[in-house]
Amino acid sequence: MASVGIKKDVVTYNALLGGYGKQRNYLEVKNVFAEMKRERVTPNLLTYSTLIDVYSKGGLYKEAMEIFKEFKGAGLRADVVLYSALIDALCKNGLVGSAVSLIDEMTKEGVSPNVVTYNSIIDAFGRSATVECLAESGDGGVMQIFGKLTIESSNRGKKDCKEGMHELSSILEVIRKMHQLEIKPNVVTFSAILNACSRCNSFEDASVLLEELRLFDNQVYGVVHGLLKGHRENVWLQAQSLFDKVNEMDGSTAAAFYNALTDMLWHFGQKRGAQLVALEGRSRQVWENVWSESCLDLHLMSSGAARAMVHAWLLNIRSIVYEGHELPKLLSILTGWGKHSKVVGDAALRPAVEALLRGIDAPFYLSKCNMGRFTSSGSVVATWLRESATLKLLIVHDHVTTKASTTRGPAEQHEQTSLTLQPLLL
Repeated sequence: MASVGIKKDVVTYNALLGGYGKQRNYLEVKNVFAEMKRERVTPNLLTYSTLIDVYSKGGLYKEAMEIFKEFKGAGLRADVVLYSALIDALCKNGLVGSAVSLIDEMTKEGVSPNVVTYNSIIDAFGRSATVECLAESGDGGVMQIFGKLTIESSNRGKKDCKEGMHELSSILEVIRKMHQLEIKPNVVTFSAILNACSRCNSFEDASVLLEELRLFDNQVYGVVHGLLKGHRENVWLQAQSLFDKVNEMDGSTAAAFYNALTDMLWHFGQKRGAQLVALEGRSRQVWENVWSESCLDLHLMSSGAARAMVHAWLLNIRSIVYEGHELPKLLSILTGWGKHSKVVGDAALRPAVEALLRGIDAPFYLSKCNMGRFTSSGSVVATWLRESATLKLLIVHDHVTTKASTTRGPAEQHEQTSLTLQPLLL
């Protein structure tokens, strides 16, 4: 731009900072901000909000703290975007109590939280295995919060969390506060609540959370509660209408909703319902290029959606075999990192899929050159599919239970009623 006589202004610099931030090119972010100062272009509120958001998402909390100090020194006042960026960073690190304290601080400053602010907090309860309890949050000042984040980033895995009823009451408090402030929820809110349900240890706790959905949207509540109770025939038409609305959203938002719903259904033993929802998502192309005769790509799916899809894919391949067709020479199941992990080799999805494959004696094995890929030869899989016992292993069953499926012991499994269902028509 300078070469053709066009001088960069604050709008240009803000766009460059945001662009390099999305690329995680933090060196260029630093260089652009330094150039901005050299050229005597005064940073504005958006400049500081962008920098704090970029550094916080990248885990560079010391840098974010320095930017915030400079921001305060410039006499500017934080807006909802800046506060939401800080709250999101706190929630992603399990410091939910501090995030709630920060909401109180922003409210005192005359800045109203929005749906994005609350979604971060609700989502944190639904995803994190360890979260800071609200009653233990302490001082919510921004500088103290950056200090917590700095310590947290260098001290992973040492959180002290009280789970169970306290955590449930905390998320209920957040949702009810959102309702009191008349903050309209969106699909992201619903997905976050469903993720939180998947972490409940009992159907009763999940039902309490789902009751809050009734305050926001009776249609969403009716569909989710009906599917969870196993009343698919009664609510499926209503579910189709809901899925139509979800598909009007952008791809990642729609996928997040399908993932959250299938996870919750699978978690509470409604595996048939989970599979129907996953296949509905596939037919609506929520997950692109997920399914072919030679490959099942699960890397954008949640654990529940992925496991439901493995069963459906293998049943589909079985029908190909019994129609007399040959399978491709190489079959692959791709797990990638999984949607809950960005650490190579430490994904939550891969071990879940591996356990499923072992549980049904499927002849797929981890590739030596790709830690997220399971492979097998078509001829070996075809032989396995022809075995008389294989079909029973592939058909998913609903378990009428009030306990989460991930926490069942042998005795609980013996007591629950298992419903054998016919294979899905694909």
